[in-house]
Amino acid sequence: MVQFLVDLLLRAGDIALVAVALSAGYSLVKFPNIAIVQYATIGPFLAYLIARSGIPFALAVAAACLFVGVLAVALNLLVFERLLKSGSAIAMIGSLAVGMLFTATLLVTAGPDTRHFDFAITALFDVFGSNVTLTQMISLAMSLTAFILLALLLFCTDIGRCMRATAANPNLARATGIDARLVVRVIIFLSGMLAALGGTGIAIKSELNILLGPDLMLPVFAAAILGGLGNPIGAIFGALVISFAETLAAAINFGPLVGQSFLFIPVNYIAAASFLILVVALLFRPYGLFVNEVKRV
Repeated sequence: MVQFLVDLLLRAGDIALVAVALSAGYSLVKFPNIAIVQYATIGPFLAYLIARSGIPFALAVAAACLFVGVLAVALNLLVFERLLKSGSAIAMIGSLAVGMLFTATLLVTAGPDTRHFDFAITALFDVFGSNVTLTQMISLAMSLTAFILLALLLFCTDIGRCMRATAANPNLARATGIDARLVVRVIIFLSGMLAALGGTGIAIKSELNILLGPDLMLPVFAAAILGGLGNPIGAIFGALVISFAETLAAAINFGPLVGQSFLFIPVNYIAAASFLILVVALLFRPYGLFVNEVKRV
């Protein structure tokens, strides 16, 4: 049971950061930016390259996240804001095209080979009877720290209050003197950083390849929609639900049902749990669990 809870938290940390990034961006720009999952691929690749040059891991991750945040702002200014003038559907399709361009660029420059961060091999840590690796602990600590800092920013600072006010009613926020364009840029910058950090957390636990981001697309969108697009806190709950379904599907032994000793769902098919929850959520709670209505493409 403890191992199940540990696996659940680790998987939730993988999904939640990118889902929060997607939902936070949607709260202001009002279109689901599919390219956000590619930010989760670019971030760890940059961190890997910077760390290989001899820079400490923490500084490499910080530099990579900052770069991706700036990249996200630049793309929003140069591409997505222009596409939004033609409608949110056009902007969403444009974000898909941008994501595909990133994938092609990484394929040409980095190649299809997998990579691994250079961490020293250490003994497993015993956490209430569950075995946890050092990289898993680092990844979970990164996620928890990011969530705490984001919550403090949103609820304990002036810029956070401006963000929430702009997301709730942009016209009223402008009327009260809030610089809505600046708020949008800050949110987009933070969403890029969160996505990059989330991708890095996944890469250090397993492996780094160009499909890291695309593999996240389904569970991330399922978590964001379940929590209510535009609700970053709800996206965390959505990530927990999706992670619970995926972890449970991976842990159940279906062997006795078909007369075998062991039969587990292959890892490649675990994402079907995310798809099932997404379909059910769209059928019975299309606007998510924590909002009454949200405009969606």
